[in-house]
Amino acid sequence: MDACPWVFSCASLHCRGMTKLTVAIFVHSLEQALSAAAQAAERGADLVEFRIDDFTSDHAALTQLIEQSPLPSIVTCRVSWEGGNYRGNDATRVAAYTAACAGTRKPAYLDVELVAYQKSHELRAGIDALVDHPAQLTTTDTGLILSNHDFDGRPLDLFQRIEVMLASNACRVMKIAWRARSLRDNLEAFGLVNQRHKPTIAMCMGDEGLASRVLSKKFNALLTFVALNPESATAPGQPTVEAMKKLYRWDAINAETRVYGVIGWPVGHSMSPAFHNAGFDATEFNGVYLPMPIPPEYEHFKATVLSWLSFEDLHFRGASVTIPHKQNLLRFVKEREGTIEPLAEKIGAANTLTVNDDGSLHASNTDYAAALDSVCDALSVPRQELAGKRVAVLGAGGAARAIVAAFAHYGATVVIYNRTFDKAEALAKEFNNSPTEQGGKAKVVAARVEKLCDSCCQVYINCTSVGMHPKVDESPVPAESANWETGGPGTVVFDTVYNPMETKLLREAKAAG
Repeated sequence: MDACPWVFSCASLHCRGMTKLTVAIFVHSLEQALSAAAQAAERGADLVEFRIDDFTSDHAALTQLIEQSPLPSIVTCRVSWEGGNYRGNDATRVAAYTAACAGTRKPAYLDVELVAYQKSHELRAGIDALVDHPAQLTTTDTGLILSNHDFDGRPLDLFQRIEVMLASNACRVMKIAWRARSLRDNLEAFGLVNQRHKPTIAMCMGDEGLASRVLSKKFNALLTFVALNPESATAPGQPTVEAMKKLYRWDAINAETRVYGVIGWPVGHSMSPAFHNAGFDATEFNGVYLPMPIPPEYEHFKATVLSWLSFEDLHFRGASVTIPHKQNLLRFVKEREGTIEPLAEKIGAANTLTVNDDGSLHASNTDYAAALDSVCDALSVPRQELAGKRVAVLGAGGAARAIVAAFAHYGATVVIYNRTFDKAEALAKEFNNSPTEQGGKAKVVAARVEKLCDSCCQVYINCTSVGMHPKVDESPVPAESANWETGGPGTVVFDTVYNPMETKLLREAKAAG
């Protein structure tokens, strides 16, 4: 084949404004690696990283791999003490890198650990002979990535390590990766990229670090790493190329993209990113929506959201808020002197944070109307005809508060069941005797879970997380209490859990008619 199969030249990789989507591939054989690289190209990747940790001895195959790759390549032989599989000596590693650079087509980059490069004269001399730098006597386009990985957390001497990379004449690209302690770590990664002293790759590993990968293009990082499939990921929290392209709208992201998310703990199960990003696609809205895991305590919520709001270049414009943060959101917006939707104030919980263009905050609640409309549609009645119906609410958290308020307001008799009876009783007292739509007084009572089988309700609503992925074989209704037969076909069972779409609770209710 006369024409180079690469989509663009190695030199074009160094242009600004072209963050490259890079698929990491562990090499086990020439055929396997080339097949994986072809799949990466088909799925829209820009580069491949060939991880040769376990493939250093077949020098001829390494030369062929680079020459025949359908995409520009990074060659990495990662040592075991920095997250890789390589346990050999420096001489063998240099020989493998040399073989990868022996053909007429060269790798775009070689990746070497900063610590190893500093400590080993043999490694440093061998690598310097292969890459482009001011003292290089031969002609090559191959650049050197000096990298540093910390799988425990942010290195205490992070900036000292960066200074060493900056001072190295051979280092063309700085790569920093560490396991995120919280969502706030992503902001530091963005800051490192923004400094632009040298082309930079800055990523946070783990679930909390996803934003640093998805938004790397927004902040003009040199590249970000993805996997062909979940099983082939080379680092914790590495998304697939398909997820990056289709779910997180990679091709549409730019410096002005507005950022949204779903805040919860846990939140990895949430389907909200799929819903909202699809909506952004359909309306051609310049936004991206991410999972935002924040631990349950208010202090974590406050510190994280404040930091994201304060990072102006992030353009954080709001979030859906789920378990266990719905009351935290209300408190936070009040403390920041934002506005509260009257309905959310009455309920005592909010599930939507809106950040206005002037930076002011607004909290609202959409659970209320959603639950009413869902149940009324199932019953084929208007809201006013809920009066007199008995509604069992399982749970006493943020979602339960909204649903209790909704059905009590329209005159239904609401019975709250919760594992902790005191919480159910406290919630019932808040809404019992409150004004109804019809001008009467609401009837809201608490009951113990073991009494659920005697409830004789027309509507059952699960507001707990029981049955949610991954614990899909659980139900909030104990087997001894699942007396669905007494309800009959007019009974409505509603589960606020939607992953899976059909929970065990719904399956059992459907089986009972």
